Amino acid sequence: MSEVRTESLRVQRTALVALRGPEGAALRDVREIWYALHGYSMRAVPFLADCKAIDDGTRLIVAPEALSRFYEGDLNSHRAAPVGASWMTREERESEIVDYIDYLDQLHASVLARLELARVPVTVLGFSQGGATAARWVAKGRVAPQRLLMWGSALPPELDLAAAGTPIRRTETYFVVGRTDIYITPKIVDRERLRLEAVDFPFNLISFDGGHRLDDETLRQFAAGTPRFQSR
Repeated sequence: MSEVRTESLRVQRTALVALRGPEGAALRDVREIWYALHGYSMRAVPFLADCKAIDDGTRLIVAPEALSRFYEGDLNSHRAAPVGASWMTREERESEIVDYIDYLDQLHASVLARLELARVPVTVLGFSQGGATAARWVAKGRVAPQRLLMWGSALPPELDLAAAGTPIRRTETYFVVGRTDIYITPKIVDRERLRLEAVDFPFNLISFDGGHRLDDETLRQFAAGTPRFQSR
């Protein structure tokens, strides 16, 4: 009797992407792109609704949805159960990272082709689980953003942040944390700060009054330029 064996097979997927901002002929007036990557068990459309504070008519905000969807709660009542999405799990971890980086690269190329612009300022915002996804994309993908906003998240432990040539060191990185965030606690923030300072990784820390969520006023400050109250 033979043993069970596994192998990998690359397949195509159809992804859902939510957008806010100019469309049609107005795309020629886009002056900035924001990619907004949602957290675990979230969906692209409601997450993009939380980004309405920066929708000023000249900014294209793009929220890709993670490829793995699931029913939440009791499966016996799945007909009415909410659906969430996840960027990855620990199973087939490396393959899932490769897949979503490729997905995000294809999305970025599609957006640029639609805008018919060779260069436009890009901000990548990753919330919670989407923060690790965003960081890996910036470090290993074909996006070259001006800013990376790690919102309620920490950089993935496997990234070589000390390497001088890594693209993520060329990006303005901001950690945005709610003062009452129950997941990114002060202890975690301090640990992350020490880790980054040990390799002289450039970053800024922004805090706001609130928990594990986006914050309209902080979003507006980023949209206007460089937020106040930043520290290193």
